[in-house]
Amino acid sequence: MPRSKSCLLSSCVPMGTAALPIEKHFVPPAALPSWPASVSDGGFAKGSIDLGGLEVRQITKFSKVWSTMQGGEDGVGATFCKPSPVPAGFSGLGHYAQPNNRPLFGHVLVARDTSGTGALLAAPVDYTLIWSSPDGAGHFWLPKAPEGYKAVGAVVTATSDKPSPDEVRCVRADFTDACETEKPELSSDKDGFRAATLRPAVRGIDARGVHAGTFLAQSSATPVSASTFGCLKNNSASYTSSMPDLSQVNSLLAAYAPHVFLHPKEAYLPSSVTWFFESGALLHQKGSQTATPVAADGSNLPRGGGNDGGYWLDLPAADNNSAKMYVQAKPMLGGTVTDLAVWIFYPLNGAHVGDWEHVMLRVSNFSGELLRVYLSQHSAGTWVEASQLEYLDGFGWNRPVAYASRHGHAMYPKAGLVLQGDSRLGVGIRNDCARGSRLDTGGAERWEVVSAEYLGVKEPAWLGFERGWGPREVYNIGRVINSVARILPRSMRERLAKLVEKVLVADGPTGPKMHGNWRNDEREAR
Repeated sequence: MPRSKSCLLSSCVPMGTAALPIEKHFVPPAALPSWPASVSDGGFAKGSIDLGGLEVRQITKFSKVWSTMQGGEDGVGATFCKPSPVPAGFSGLGHYAQPNNRPLFGHVLVARDTSGTGALLAAPVDYTLIWSSPDGAGHFWLPKAPEGYKAVGAVVTATSDKPSPDEVRCVRADFTDACETEKPELSSDKDGFRAATLRPAVRGIDARGVHAGTFLAQSSATPVSASTFGCLKNNSASYTSSMPDLSQVNSLLAAYAPHVFLHPKEAYLPSSVTWFFESGALLHQKGSQTATPVAADGSNLPRGGGNDGGYWLDLPAADNNSAKMYVQAKPMLGGTVTDLAVWIFYPLNGAHVGDWEHVMLRVSNFSGELLRVYLSQHSAGTWVEASQLEYLDGFGWNRPVAYASRHGHAMYPKAGLVLQGDSRLGVGIRNDCARGSRLDTGGAERWEVVSAEYLGVKEPAWLGFERGWGPREVYNIGRVINSVARILPRSMRERLAKLVEKVLVADGPTGPKMHGNWRNDEREAR
């Protein structure tokens, strides 16, 4: 059944068919709190961010242009829309795309030139048709940027007429950064059509690329690459000016710190680092038969040197009551979002001594809204949109739920079983998640902000320990598999060896600062 092309997405429900999730806006369980005023007159949650003469705002309301109920995630299609309304004096940079299998929740940035030159934005000189839908109701266009400028996203129209030159603006090249695509929102093997969200190619504490919320479209007839577009770039000399101060960071944690459910049969509980040290943690040095007790504040741990295998820690089990969360606050996406890494320490995880897991909260610096959450899962993890998270009624309102797998402590958004390993061989590690005891990471005195470079937060001594928080271990089943593999064909033997090394060998894990996400974006599971 065709859908109206002029209604707002939130009110578009096709007659005679079941409503798709995208036909409702995601509304958090509770209204956003009022964030405390910045002691330094910072720009957090002020609604706009200055990129150094280019002011941008975040638009979260849309008008639908075209949708399909075929393809996409879960096979229910995708919807394409334009920001509406665009504030007076601002210009759109591209349109928005989202799969239909979740409530409408996203944003695009709009911009205006405040540099005084009037030269940071320019209208496209033309548009190139990328693809037209079989029903003739959706047409995808590539803005052709003037020389010295870059297009930031594709445009969609409901007719075959070219878009108006005023539909979007291109951005001067020095205010753009290289971009790449995330997984496609919609693709078709028949004609090579593909639409995928764009994001900065380099993402880290010092990276300046800004996520504009726009998307790339391409087809066999018009093979557009990500390099054709540019993400925005924060050229401000103080690119962290819209980051939250320490009181605001603590308010964000009070609003969003997750509830983590441990498995009912979990035997290896989290603790604080202080408990770990005070309960007899020992520092071992390679080649020495004598271990050294660790000071309560970790001040006698060696600093620097990387994970060279020269030192490691060892110790007993813990209890849930001593658990404490350690938080790193850092800028991401050119200072337009704040990442809050909530680290949880387990003295044991069933396979080795020492286990660091984390949940990453990504918060908009335009509004303070929780955008998405990253759940660490062994060597990688998964981003989950705020609209797809589980929330606990009566406990913390907008605070999401995560599940820690039994013994391994990998984080998942839902209860159930996930097998990590080689699905073709049917071999791997079970990740069993269920509602057992609840770890309230936002409880009284449960967290400590241990690092926020942009605020000059003094880091505890133990954070500089770069070696293993436990010795290297091999699961017993790994030894058995390696033994049995000797009689198998070479190709299968090699695959098994890689599997054992990947999931059945446990090096003593390093602390938070040695993980790649300390300065860069999260590593996503493939």
